[in-house]
Amino acid sequence: MAVPKRKTSKARRDRRRANWKLEAPGFVSCPQCHEPKMPHHVCPECGYYNGKEVVAAAE
Repeated sequence: MAVPKRKTSKARRDRRRANWKLEAPGFVSCPQCHEPKMPHHVCPECGYYNGKEVVAAAE
């Protein structure tokens, strides 16, 4: 069984874990109502997707 020859220092251990970040989701503005929405999703505000009304907007 493989056993580490030296203790991994806190700096080396933490440097390895430094890239585990959360990223904010990428938002785009809706071409119809200009509200932020997720890309490739129906706009929750106006109900449009790809220039067509897909869902009736809840008012």
